[in-house]
Amino acid sequence: MAEAYTKYEPRLHIVLHQPEIPYNTGSVGRTCVAVGAKLWLVRPLGFRIDDYYLRRAGLDYWDNLEWEVVDDWAALTSRLAVEAAKSSTWFFTKTATRAYTDVRFSQGDVLVFGSESRGLPASLLEVHTQSTLRIPIRSQVRSLNLSNSVAITAYEALRQWDTSAS
Repeated sequence: MAEAYTKYEPRLHIVLHQPEIPYNTGSVGRTCVAVGAKLWLVRPLGFRIDDYYLRRAGLDYWDNLEWEVVDDWAALTSRLAVEAAKSSTWFFTKTATRAYTDVRFSQGDVLVFGSESRGLPASLLEVHTQSTLRIPIRSQVRSLNLSNSVAITAYEALRQWDTSAS
């Protein structure tokens, strides 16, 4: 087994809770490399980690990605307690009343997104009502693509920090 090493110090933590579509996850991985975020995947996943489509969507960037897969929400919170102790955790849902542009993101924050077909579980949203955010969309649209949502919010954090991704 290869020795683990850190490719970069994460500026953000992007969590995909039970993602289903490998193309979306691959695209999110590419965005994470671009902004210096760590990607966390919470099982169950709708694909295998070695899935061709996951790697294809992430192109050749996947080898540069800081990422980790955890078995469940409890495992994630245990791991993040060490890595993101002084950060805020934000849960993205179309049912939130506060827009993502209404908060100040800090380096080390955790941005949590749900699965493509179900979003985040009600049990998580009910516990974290003060930390839910939404990306405003017109009523004619049911939801935004997961990878687009991640990119929108990650780049808003960078914009707030007024810095480059390097």
